[in-house]
Amino acid sequence: MKNTIGFVCFGEVNTPIDRLNMKHDEALAALQAQVEGVVDGGLVIDDPAYETADAAYAKLAGQDLSCLVVCIAGWIPTHAVIRVTDHFRHVPMLLWGLCGWKEKGRIITTAEQAGTTALRPAFEALDYTFKYVYNIIDKPWPMEKITGFIAACCARHNLRSARVGTMGYRDMLLYGTQFEGNSMRGQIGVEVEPYEMLEMVRALDTLTPEAVAEGVAFVKTNWKFEKPCDDAILQKGVRYALAIAKKIEERGWEAITLIDVDGMKKLEGFPPAMVFMLLEHYCNVLTVPENDVMGAVTQLIMKYISGQTVPYLEYYEFFENSMLIGVPDFVPKSCTLGDVKVLPAAFGLLNTSLLNVSKVKTGYVTCARLVYLKGKYKMHVYTAEAKEPPAWNEYGWDEPAPQLPSLEVFPDSCTVEEFAQNVSCQHVIVAYGNYTEALRDFCKMMDIELIM
Repeated sequence: MKNTIGFVCFGEVNTPIDRLNMKHDEALAALQAQVEGVVDGGLVIDDPAYETADAAYAKLAGQDLSCLVVCIAGWIPTHAVIRVTDHFRHVPMLLWGLCGWKEKGRIITTAEQAGTTALRPAFEALDYTFKYVYNIIDKPWPMEKITGFIAACCARHNLRSARVGTMGYRDMLLYGTQFEGNSMRGQIGVEVEPYEMLEMVRALDTLTPEAVAEGVAFVKTNWKFEKPCDDAILQKGVRYALAIAKKIEERGWEAITLIDVDGMKKLEGFPPAMVFMLLEHYCNVLTVPENDVMGAVTQLIMKYISGQTVPYLEYYEFFENSMLIGVPDFVPKSCTLGDVKVLPAAFGLLNTSLLNVSKVKTGYVTCARLVYLKGKYKMHVYTAEAKEPPAWNEYGWDEPAPQLPSLEVFPDSCTVEEFAQNVSCQHVIVAYGNYTEALRDFCKMMDIELIM
């Protein structure tokens, strides 16, 4: 989803206009180099008739802004800024103070922080949602803080039109995967839409043989099979995926979760790993099993902030300084290291299973989980170094037991013991990189308690 970021620069009428224009141009260029969708409202000065303020508002009026960047290039009386910003009081704002420079061993300033320090308490008194950042002479600009806040604003904005599909509800009668519908729509913004398994089954009869054949051909061409697999299994997986894809496209879901143990496995005798993999291919949709609605919403948040198709992983073992996390079914192509590898395998009573046994990319990761506890949303977040896991397998698979897609993560924002006392679910959502700044801003804006 494209986002629009408003930008307005402010300076006092007595400051030489050439200097203000230069500072406006430099700040705008720095922002546009990092952020897409920036719309420039121009330079505003405190002219008595508010001509520049009203012109800036006219340029931004009608735009569906995710964020408004209020850039202060010099001292500016507060009223001239409020003339513009109060039209956008429903939009999160970044109050950004530029800085002076050095010339012949002397600091030259246009008193930018006189302007920002007058505005910060006014913004707070007016109940604006905002973040305050500032430049320092001869230091790098705070672009990480700026882009992190804007990413959080975009996530907040995108969630208000996001829809998640859930085929079935409360797989295995789990507790932590449930959701509370009114607060989910009202506070978080996401519409969660139920989808009956019967719709998928009935849609199977609407599929064309050509579409199924194309799907099977894609699988054979793009996936590496560790052992031969019966075409009947591939056809069944493709048919389920195509049937569900029809519903995804019809409703515009950005994420979907399926009833797994009590549905696909119990009623259809078909573990949905292959189905999830194909849904990513067909629909570019986020996927998580077991009716984990809260996991799917966490995926949306992390996708909007990171720009990644983020996987879910599950906790298997804790060690002194690390945790083993993996999945018993599939990982998205986006986090796969090398080939997509699949293996026909049996587990327990299931003998019609195509398991993803791909390796998972290593690197620095941010792990997050949204939960709803005692009437309040909370998000557990930690950062870690994700490394290749030790040799292991889950008990119950036919020998030779496969090594599941997994990582060994070494948290650095907390100890394993601290993590364990705050862990919020068996499922965690993983993004590559450090997104704690953006998540901190996001949780503050959304009235979500951040647990780190």
